[in-house]
Amino acid sequence: MPRNPSTGVYSKPAGTTPSVGQVIDPVPWNALTTDLGNEITNSLPRDGSAPMVAPLKAASGTVSAPGVGFSSNPQTGMYLKGGGLLGFTQNGVDVSFDQAMIYAAKAGDYTALASDNNAVHRFTAAAIVSLTAAATLGANWHYTVIADGADVTIDPNGAESIDGAATLLIPNGYSAFIVCSGSAFFTDKLMSRILTKADIVNIADYFVDLVPSFVSTTSISVSSGSAFCGGKSFSIPSALTKVFTSTFGAGNNGGILDTGAIGASKTYHLYAIRRISDGAGDIVASLSNTPGGVTMTNLSGWEVLSGCRVGSVLSNSSSQIIAFKQYGNRVQLENAVPEFSTSANLDNASYNPAGLPDGISVDGRFSLNVSVAGNSNCVLRLNTTKPADLNSDAMLIVNIATSAQQTKIGAKVRTTAAGLMWVNYVVVVGAGSGTVDCSGWDDYTVRRIAS
Repeated sequence: MPRNPSTGVYSKPAGTTPSVGQVIDPVPWNALTTDLGNEITNSLPRDGSAPMVAPLKAASGTVSAPGVGFSSNPQTGMYLKGGGLLGFTQNGVDVSFDQAMIYAAKAGDYTALASDNNAVHRFTAAAIVSLTAAATLGANWHYTVIADGADVTIDPNGAESIDGAATLLIPNGYSAFIVCSGSAFFTDKLMSRILTKADIVNIADYFVDLVPSFVSTTSISVSSGSAFCGGKSFSIPSALTKVFTSTFGAGNNGGILDTGAIGASKTYHLYAIRRISDGAGDIVASLSNTPGGVTMTNLSGWEVLSGCRVGSVLSNSSSQIIAFKQYGNRVQLENAVPEFSTSANLDNASYNPAGLPDGISVDGRFSLNVSVAGNSNCVLRLNTTKPADLNSDAMLIVNIATSAQQTKIGAKVRTTAAGLMWVNYVVVVGAGSGTVDCSGWDDYTVRRIAS
C-alpha cells in the first residue's frame, strides 16, 4: 500500500504517469485504480457511516488550538499536555478534572506522596502521616485520612504547617480532608469544629423519655427516647423489655445485668448505652452508681457515657424487683417500704433508707406516724443531715395532755450523695412510738428533660 503509515502521505504506484500519445499499459493502471479504491475504503467517512479500525492519531495541539476540536468552536476540545497528559480546553481555557479516588488501608506510619492526590487512606492503628513538601505536592493536591483504630498524627514537612499548627491530631473515629496550597496545608475544619467548638463541647448531657416501668419481679421496660450524652447522640426508637435473669444482651427481651446475677436487697442503676458502630441505644443495669463503674465484660462494642443514668430500681430480700410506677422522674412504690418503728429514743445521722436507691441523692417521700399515750410528748424528725437546732425538713411533734392519740403526715426529704439521711425519735415525756414508711422518690439527678 503506497500510503506512508507514519505521515499518511499517498504516493501512486510507479508507471502510472503517462505522456501524450503513449499507449497505456493496463497492468500498472489497474493496480492504481485498485489501490485508490482501497485507500478510499480505508478513509474515515465524514458522515460517520463507518468506524475507525485502528487508533486515530491527532495533532498534539495546544490549550488555544486543541488537536481535536470543533468546526463551530475550534478552541474547545482535547490536546496533549506536557508529560503525555491529556488536556481539555474550553474556549481556550484549560479545564481540570480530578483523578480517580484511590483507597488504601494502612496499619502504620506513612509518607503521603504526590501520587496520593485524591487518595483516601484508612489507618487501623496509631500512625504518623508525614506530608511531602508542599511545593513538591503543589497547589490543589488533596488527601483524606480516616482514623479507624487509633489516633493519627499529620506531620507536615519541616517548618510547614497544617491549619497554622506544626501538627494535626486526628482522634480515633474521626477523619480529616487535607488540601495543599503549594506552601502550606489546610483542612476543611469540620473535625476541629466538632471537637473544639463551644456549642458542641459545652452542651450538658440530657435525654428525652426513656422512662422505666415495672413489668414483673424479673423484668422491666424502658420507653422509647433519645439522648445526648458525653457529646454523642443516640436513641432507642421503640420500648425495650429487659430481663434481670441474665447478663446483657442487646435488643428487646435481652438480659440487662452488666455482670453476675440479681442480688437481694440491692439497688440497680439503669443506664442508656450506645453501640459504637452505629449509634444504636440499649439499657444496662449495674450496681455501680456512676457510668464509669459499669462492668464492661459483657458490653463489648458498647459505651457507657456520662449523664446516661435513666433511673434506678430496687430488689427485695428474695432477689426480686420491687414493683413501682414511674412518672417522668417521680417513682412511686406500689407498696410502701417500712423503714423503722421504735418506742425508744433513736438518733442516726447515717441512716440508709430501705425504700430508696443506694449511692445517689434523691428526694425521698415518707410517711411519719407518731402514736402516744395520754400525758405524753414525742418528736419524730427526718433531715438530710443533722441540723444544729434540730429543725428538720420533716418533723412531727405530738404533745397530748389527756387521752392517747395517733398523728400521721407525709413529707419529702433529700438524701445525701451517698443515699443516707438523719433520723431522730425522742420521747420527751410519757410513752409513744414513731414509725416511718417510704412510698418512693423523686430522682432529681437524672438528666431527663421531658417525658
